[in-house]
Amino acid sequence: MDIVAEAGKGVESKKEKKVEKKMEGVASIALLPCGSISGHFIQLPHSICYGLHGTELACERECSRGEDYRLIKLTIIDYSSKKEQSVVVECKGHDAARIHNVDHAHGWEKDVVGMVEEKQGKNKILVSFECETLKAEKAAEDHIRLYMPKLVGQDAAVVNVGRMSISGLNFDAEEDDLKQNIESVYYDSGNL
Repeated sequence: MDIVAEAGKGVESKKEKKVEKKMEGVASIALLPCGSISGHFIQLPHSICYGLHGTELACERECSRGEDYRLIKLTIIDYSSKKEQSVVVECKGHDAARIHNVDHAHGWEKDVVGMVEEKQGKNKILVSFECETLKAEKAAEDHIRLYMPKLVGQDAAVVNVGRMSISGLNFDAEEDDLKQNIESVYYDSGNL
């Protein structure tokens, strides 16, 4: 029995487009007095929990931005695989935060522009968060004690709870890039 394969059928392409998975759920984010953020993203309906940690990027604010505008390097942590991905996002609003991707980074210092462009290069991660519930003082302390015990004792922290969506997140991207580079070197050297 002869097996004949038609060209282009049944053969996987190295440049195959991956369908970007959009995760939607609820986030609980503590805005710390030092400018950092810490919290959790619960993907619904599967109740998968991801960690969120953000550090404010020290840079001069562009003159067209409001006083409540800041750039944050947001790290999303997959607890099950112990992997993480980072993206630079903009945070608006003082206590009631709105977090979204940076549309353009011109006007910022060169190292910040470089970081934004690097993170947006291969795998563009899209993040959107809008505060729906703001907790301060006792309500924030109770929430932190119950859901974020490592943050207990952070005076003046406020907690934002709201809908969040994340797309383009691929914790295997670095491994895939490494495998593709190794395969490329192997095939290009004529070892196939």
